[in-house]
Amino acid sequence: MPFFVDFDPVAFSLGPIAVHWYGIGYLIAFGAFWWLGERRRRAGFLPVGPTAFSDLAFYGMIGVILGGRLGYVLFYGTAELLRDPVSLIRIWEGGMSFHGGLIGVLLACWIWARRQRLHFFDVMDFVAPLVPIGIGVVRFANFTGGELWGRKTDSALGMIFPNAFDHAGRTLDELRVMAAAGQLDGEARHPSQLYEMALEGFVMFIVLFAVSMRPRRRFLVSGLFALMYGSFRFAVEFVREPDAQLGYLAWGWLTMGQVLSTPLILTGLVLIALSRRAPVLERRVVEDPPKAEST
Repeated sequence: MPFFVDFDPVAFSLGPIAVHWYGIGYLIAFGAFWWLGERRRRAGFLPVGPTAFSDLAFYGMIGVILGGRLGYVLFYGTAELLRDPVSLIRIWEGGMSFHGGLIGVLLACWIWARRQRLHFFDVMDFVAPLVPIGIGVVRFANFTGGELWGRKTDSALGMIFPNAFDHAGRTLDELRVMAAAGQLDGEARHPSQLYEMALEGFVMFIVLFAVSMRPRRRFLVSGLFALMYGSFRFAVEFVREPDAQLGYLAWGWLTMGQVLSTPLILTGLVLIALSRRAPVLERRVVEDPPKAEST
């Protein structure tokens, strides 16, 4: 019998303020990035002090939020933006794009790297292994929120997402009874969020963390990140329901996610090729200078 997905998207409320699991997912993602990044900084993977790294984490957070929102509106919600330009700033209504967030992070890291006088790809090689944890957590939040579900399936992996079909006015309790009786088996869909959590989160983290444990040639880790994410996302899109406002872009199967992932695959291949003749960034531990005592 397919699992009926009906988690409460609201984790808890503080008066009139509802705290959603989706928002908690982003907080966990940012926290994991800082915690793991600081440990790796102390091990010499990035030659800057803790203050500079904290700035990098802050820049990255802003890049994710602004880039993710702008990317979603431009890639997936252009019609809504033209109809209601104010929708661009209504982040609380949801709608974030990974590809937009990636562009935001790239721009933020480029600005930070210039200020620190570091090679951009040395910074990105450091950042890449820190990102998959956040991707995995946010994908799980997508699952608990009952969004970004997959296409219909009769496989044993199928799950029922109440938001994916017309309830005809039925309550959740009524739908649960129907699901238990097998009356909703035809609405079962791939839990594509969990597929992405496993591939883009768990698998990418293990591979990138293992590869980056010892000094590697510049471009390699960044290239692996781009290649793996692009490939995994392209593959999962075959079982993920396309965005309703866009549908399939061509041939009855091509989605916007696949279009946006193709440049990542190509970029990853190019970076990996460039890494074969690139220098190796050796580990170097740097700490903030002691503060001068006031007299």
